[in-house]
Amino acid sequence: MTLTYNYADSSAVLGPLATHSEPHAYDLCETHGQRMTVPNGWNVIRQSNEGIEQEHSDDDLMAIADAVREVVANSSDGAGISHPSIPQASVGRRGHLRSVPS
Repeated sequence: MTLTYNYADSSAVLGPLATHSEPHAYDLCETHGQRMTVPNGWNVIRQSNEGIEQEHSDDDLMAIADAVREVVANSSDGAGISHPSIPQASVGRRGHLRSVPS
């Protein structure tokens, strides 16, 4: 569940999990969403998930899969054998990542 609020109206809205990031929205698990209370004088608007079809986007997952495929295609022949044109004799370090020769 996602919690949003409006100080001017003294209201909080608890609804379906948001599909995009909002700076003043907070995602809650089902247990905490059910137990949530608001200050005296505030209103709570609870929207249920029933009847709402979730719109799934595979764009992010496909972008990751395409990037992995591109790296694999450029670095090996798909059978785990590296191309001889790629130097693998040295160990490189960049930040917290380390490349170790096979």
